[in-house]
Amino acid sequence: MKEKIAKELAHLTNLKETDLINLIEIPPSQELGDYSFPCFSLVKQLKKNPNNIASELAAKIISKEFEKIEVKGSYINFFINKESLAEKTLNGILKEGEKFGSSANGKGKNIVLDMSSPNIAKPFGIGHLRSTIIGNSIANISKFQGYKVIKLNYLGDWGTPFGKILVAYKKSDNQKELKKDPINYLYSLHVKANNDQVLEEEGRKWFKKLEDGDKEAIGLWKQFRALSIKEFDKIYKMLNIQFDIVSSESYYNDKMGPTIKELKEKGLLEKSEGAFVVNLEKYNLGVCLIQKSDGATLYATRDITAAIDRKKRYNSYRLFYEVGQEQKLHFKQFFKVLELMDYSWAKECVHIDHGLYLDNDGKKFATRHGKTIFLEKIIEETRDLAKKEIKQRGNLSEKELNSRAQKIALAAIFYGDLKNHRSSDVTFDINRFISFEGNTGPYLLYTYARARSILRKAKYKKPKKSIKIPDLNNFEKSLITQLSNFPEIANNSYFFLSPNLVANYSFQLAQTFNEFYHSNKVIGSENESFLLVLVYSFSQVLKNSLKLLSIDTLEEM
Repeated sequence: MKEKIAKELAHLTNLKETDLINLIEIPPSQELGDYSFPCFSLVKQLKKNPNNIASELAAKIISKEFEKIEVKGSYINFFINKESLAEKTLNGILKEGEKFGSSANGKGKNIVLDMSSPNIAKPFGIGHLRSTIIGNSIANISKFQGYKVIKLNYLGDWGTPFGKILVAYKKSDNQKELKKDPINYLYSLHVKANNDQVLEEEGRKWFKKLEDGDKEAIGLWKQFRALSIKEFDKIYKMLNIQFDIVSSESYYNDKMGPTIKELKEKGLLEKSEGAFVVNLEKYNLGVCLIQKSDGATLYATRDITAAIDRKKRYNSYRLFYEVGQEQKLHFKQFFKVLELMDYSWAKECVHIDHGLYLDNDGKKFATRHGKTIFLEKIIEETRDLAKKEIKQRGNLSEKELNSRAQKIALAAIFYGDLKNHRSSDVTFDINRFISFEGNTGPYLLYTYARARSILRKAKYKKPKKSIKIPDLNNFEKSLITQLSNFPEIANNSYFFLSPNLVANYSFQLAQTFNEFYHSNKVIGSENESFLLVLVYSFSQVLKNSLKLLSIDTLEEM
């Protein structure tokens, strides 16, 4: 509807729709309309008093889609014709089903999404969970807009830290412990390596051995890598998340020569204390280290090489990197280097940053100091909490109990994260996430199941013809208005790369439905057939929105 209003105003003012649409507001109360346009924003262009602008424009707008248009000072308030909106929205949902709210805006365009990217020789801890959850949701949101998304898990399996782990292992050489509990043992080596200054220099030497193809270093590295990937695959299966491609930093070990050569040929490399850098001081980005004095490469070298490779290999329209906000400078630097290398597509490289998960004490989980939570334990604990809740509501077979508990646990974890803006830090409180009341994933699943229960009891069947709209009460109008907003929410969530817009919408939609449910008798009412369509439409749109958050619905709780 914002597009409709912007189109009308553009026609009357000769201004661009794209400029006008961002000025349209949603008033604080329904008494002021469904949408509002502040005319003082047009004073400079039209050189008139804003109140006069509002009066003149409002008098010229004629559309059956608006019940009325009022002027309040310098504001034009638009009241949507709810009967017309209901007919268009509900028939649209009935016709489009799971595709309602989607678009073909991205048809024919590829997006490569770098997400999750855990480090080998460490357990899949809580630190990489945000990248996995947010990245998967952004993939869903992008696909919903018609883009082909290539989800890429770029494993952190290269660099000086792995040299230090090799040194720590060489000093302990405990094959028995490695076989018994490989991931926890490797993690203990990681913690030890990062708290021992003596290992720092030796670690650098061993990483250089890795880069040079030393047989012993490569053999141990391959063993650690295989054990880690086995652990990761188990976690991804539990999260029900899959990737199109699994790659790693090590893949580019022998492919960085052409990148360094190109940087030299384009006059971008400078020597600094024996190392090679790209000086970005005039862009307030410091210096980007490309090659150390010992010839070893760095993250930036590999990421520049990988970006060029991904652009060629996948014909990508955009390159997305869902990585924590502590890496902001790194991404700004290597994007700028790509730009200076005359790659015009560098402007389509996007760092989708996220904040930290915090412990209950408000501090971050720091793996290098041994302070973390293992994700497998989180999922198991959440599933056990969900089982306790389900058992209070009825008896189920063990198989069905486990199936429902798994879906509820994932809904709790995913929604507990995604309802927050991705750049915000989040205190990880699983007991709050799992609650069946309030702004939680289980609450949304319960509301969906309630709607589906109504439809089962009524033996609902979708009408084959367009439905007719009766006189609507305020609860019905509110629910229909919420349903009509979904396409715009889905589009905005892609534009801003913000899954929280979909999450917050899902909660508001569920609340509006519950208000409708408690105020309207559905089965046996005079308008039963219409109200059942409304209940069905709600369940379909909530299902669509939750799917964008990677949350599977349950027909029964």
